Amino acid sequence: MLKTLILYSTVDGQTLEICKRISKTLRETGDVEIFNISEASKVQISKYDGFILGASIRYGKHRSDVFNFIKKNQKTINSKKNAFFSVNVVARKPEKNTPDTNPYMQKFLELSLWRPELLAVFGGKIDYPKYGLIDKFMIRLIMWITNGPIDTSGTFEFTDWDKVDDFSQEFNQRLDR
Repeated sequence: MLKTLILYSTVDGQTLEICKRISKTLRETGDVEIFNISEASKVQISKYDGFILGASIRYGKHRSDVFNFIKKNQKTINSKKNAFFSVNVVARKPEKNTPDTNPYMQKFLELSLWRPELLAVFGGKIDYPKYGLIDKFMIRLIMWITNGPIDTSGTFEFTDWDKVDDFSQEFNQRLDR
């Protein structure tokens, strides 16, 4: 039975929710383990057949632990069937929701030495009621500038779950080859 490792870097939890959804599909044909990237040092990557890394954007950047992990483990990652996905609110816009058109995915590829076999971009979630005062203000300002939702009493999810399922199926097919 094939084994897949899913690592995630998240700020507010949407990336983890996406990872859980991906794991449901992958569990149909194999074993899956999900870990926060902060726990990656406890994981022996070499024992897995597949590897997926999901990372969210906050204030225009993927977190540094994503790049540190890749730098440290690139050779092992490349020896597996592998994939990367980015979660960001910019992907709510149809013209910015593919790996080729999303500025954060393009920036990731510029900064990283890793060239994942499969890439995806998923819309994230804005949950104003959960944010502290500064985050609420800053995210609302960014949304105002980019014509996004600014009602701070609301929660706005932009994840296209069908797209997540398609990514999961495609990875599963690649893993099976």
